[in-house]
Amino acid sequence: MKTSIIKYALASFAAVSLTNCTDNFEAINTNPYGISQESLEQQNNHIGSRFAPLFSNIIRAEPAWNYQLQQNLNADVFSGYMASATPFAGNINNQTYSLVNGWNGFIWSDAYDANDGNGVMPYAREIFQQVELSGDENGRKFVHLANIIRVMAMHRVSDVFGPIRYSKYNDYATTGQYDSQQEAYTAFFADLDSAINGLEPFIGDPQFVAFDQSSFGGDIAKWRTFANSLRLRLAIRVSKVDPAMARLEGEKALASNAGLLDAQNMTVDMGGFVHPILTISTVWGDISMSAEMESILEGFNDGRIDVFFNEPSNPALGAYKGIRQGVEIESKSQYGSHSSVGKVVEGPSKIWMTAAEIHFLKAEAALRNWAGAGDAKSNYENGVKASFAQFGVGGVDAYLADKTSTPNDFVDALNSKNNYAYPSNVTIAFKESGTNEEKLEQIITQKWIAMFPDGQEAWSEFRRTGYPKIFPVVVNNSGGTIDTNIQIRRINFVDNEKNTNGANVSTAVGYLNGPDTGGTRLWWDTGAENF
Repeated sequence: MKTSIIKYALASFAAVSLTNCTDNFEAINTNPYGISQESLEQQNNHIGSRFAPLFSNIIRAEPAWNYQLQQNLNADVFSGYMASATPFAGNINNQTYSLVNGWNGFIWSDAYDANDGNGVMPYAREIFQQVELSGDENGRKFVHLANIIRVMAMHRVSDVFGPIRYSKYNDYATTGQYDSQQEAYTAFFADLDSAINGLEPFIGDPQFVAFDQSSFGGDIAKWRTFANSLRLRLAIRVSKVDPAMARLEGEKALASNAGLLDAQNMTVDMGGFVHPILTISTVWGDISMSAEMESILEGFNDGRIDVFFNEPSNPALGAYKGIRQGVEIESKSQYGSHSSVGKVVEGPSKIWMTAAEIHFLKAEAALRNWAGAGDAKSNYENGVKASFAQFGVGGVDAYLADKTSTPNDFVDALNSKNNYAYPSNVTIAFKESGTNEEKLEQIITQKWIAMFPDGQEAWSEFRRTGYPKIFPVVVNNSGGTIDTNIQIRRINFVDNEKNTNGANVSTAVGYLNGPDTGGTRLWWDTGAENF
């Protein structure tokens, strides 16, 4: 087709003029239906096209079964957000602590496997390589933006497994080597610091607009704000294991001219797909409200329950009904009529970070006396207000003034053996005269509610602080590798890595504080007192 087009163009040109026939030869002989490499580079498509898999693989929207294995049947359940009525594999699965390696491998492959457009790390590496090959210093902004997204993705992966392949990944000679979680977090902070500083000269630059799938619309200033907010999240994450590093990074975030998310949530467009939880819950019936969500939201008379969950299909169960994780289930029909996930997952976007979370991070930073954190009570109340506003729920002032409501005890609708007395009298109104521990429980409990439905962050914060109180499983099929009361702390390294990168996995296991099982705590999960 290209030859015929060129011949036609040349013939037409000759009919018009037989003179100066070579003046526009190159233009005439360029395929008008193709895109030249020069054009690609002028539009930065050779770099920008690699951002799509970065945006799509942190929280997979499509296919829904991928998200189900990447996060829903692990972190969303372990966090106390949701529970499944489906007894997968005869009820011997993640929910009962018999970790399914085939499922959990998707957490890893979505980060590292470049097949079918997957993989955050390989595509980020390609961005770095394209910028380096171009020799254009203006391309450095794409490196910084890719690093921000890469940190967002990989801190979540590290918070599942512990050691990960990160700082040595881009060098093919060392790409298989792991960082300890401490080394990975140190690299995260360095990359965020470099991005926050390196992007400042590019504020107002429009070149990322065409490739940005987030609510920021390519605004570099907003990306600096997100990077700085992410820095504060990770600083709080390491506050118990390395207080000096946490304070340094946290106070840098609080003082930075990049600012923090305070009104706009960080959301990413799902490209026309529905949220996978909507499919998993309302179409497949594989995920429902958790027992903890029922206890806390109903006990608090929390209006967000109407947004988060639907009423049960069986009216006899009451207004809302949850399922306790890790109970005996013979068939989906037993608990299948319990509350499904509601309109919180009906929008066109997935949330990476909320403004509410930032207020709760600052509230905890204030408890830890970090400079610039402000007042713990004000931050706490602003976090609750931001969450109510986000979900379009009224009555926040009365809610914050409630000094008496506490979580309900859980009553299983089918089996009283699964009943559980909520092990805390945490309340809503901020206890100014309370201990730091009491205040932290209030902060994290409200933060846990506000971050719904992102179970990955909720599970990480539960493991770090012990809040809110997540119920232990009834059936523990771990064979003794996971303590029922201490609960699951991580997921073991995936089979594909063990089979193809075994020597480096063995080294990574040595970075852990114990064996490669779900019962071993991560580096930042100290098990120590919060204060």
